[in-house]
Amino acid sequence: MSTPDLRRLWVRLAQAAGLVAMGLLALFDLRRGAPESMAALLVLLVRMGLAVATVPLWLPVHRLGSRVVPLAALALAGASLAVTAAVVFLSGGSYLIGGSWGLAESAGLIGVVFVVTRWGAPRLTPWSAAAVGLAVAALPLRAGTENLLVIFGLLQVLAAAGAAGVGLYLRIIAAGRDRAIALVRAEQRAEFARDLHDFIAHHVTGIVVQAQGARFVAEQDPGRVIVALEQIERAGTETMASMRRMVGILRNPDTPPDAPLAPLAGVAELPPLLAGFNGTASAPARLHVDGDLDGLPVEVSTSAYRVVMEGLTNTRQHAPDARSVDVAVRRTQDWLLVRVADDGAAGRTAPARGHGFGLIGLTERVRALGGTITAGPGVAGGWVLDAAFPLRTAVGR
Repeated sequence: MSTPDLRRLWVRLAQAAGLVAMGLLALFDLRRGAPESMAALLVLLVRMGLAVATVPLWLPVHRLGSRVVPLAALALAGASLAVTAAVVFLSGGSYLIGGSWGLAESAGLIGVVFVVTRWGAPRLTPWSAAAVGLAVAALPLRAGTENLLVIFGLLQVLAAAGAAGVGLYLRIIAAGRDRAIALVRAEQRAEFARDLHDFIAHHVTGIVVQAQGARFVAEQDPGRVIVALEQIERAGTETMASMRRMVGILRNPDTPPDAPLAPLAGVAELPPLLAGFNGTASAPARLHVDGDLDGLPVEVSTSAYRVVMEGLTNTRQHAPDARSVDVAVRRTQDWLLVRVADDGAAGRTAPARGHGFGLIGLTERVRALGGTITAGPGVAGGWVLDAAFPLRTAVGR
């Protein structure tokens, strides 16, 4: 199960536990607040309705910055305060003396405070959270104005403040991670821009050399000029296609990544990379190559190199007990497949908050070529990093 699915499962379990708790509190309210008159029955039905009305607000998963959440919270707070005022000022609290003021409603409103502070629009959130907190503080006054009930009101305010603190904390953590990911992506685009010069220089230099060679061949063997011109055409087409995709992502970073990379090292440099790793790590890394790796698109070659580099870095940092690392590079007619697998016994999960941004940046690179990348526990243990690059897409797009 992926990390987002696991997180969603925990959220749903917490919501289910909240529903069960509210149901138990509602049964307590019904048992302690048995109505003795039609007016008391009406108040009981209204407060039960308010408790139920809080559920649709905190049960769904909302988007950050939602305006619906704080506005709905304000409406609930206003309704709850209106009921409290009616009971206290119009009936003197006689309807509920000796009974419950509505614990299910209190729990529901405290949950609303959490949801508002976690997901609400910034401008509306403080006002709606304060209004709901005031409603929670006033709820015990429905049963009377004794000192004990006032203390209960203060305790409920503290609970609401705690819920607001938890919601705000989670919001800050999520915002910090979003900023960190945005920074990684910005750095990635900056690296694209830096690589653009090297990449274009690499290909244009090759075109110039081939043109010079074609002129020499024309003087010696005119029949071979056609072959030289075809090579120049292929190099120019590849350069223009790659440059167009790279400039596209630099101009519009909000669209899905669709730009190739400008490499400084490719699959030809994998043996020295593994040799350097073996010189500093206790687990020997072995390279397995299947297929001809010559003639790979430059951006695919460098991306494969960086996948292997990330896999070796992950092994060095998180699997000190690993005894071996296998690096496999396989080329088929349409794909380049790369795998880095270690046999480390230490348990590993998805990157924690604030970590794993190397893999995020690498994912940007792989997806820029239309490829896929996955990382997770292997079937027989250890950790496996897999990447697949479509060769025809990378060259002929």
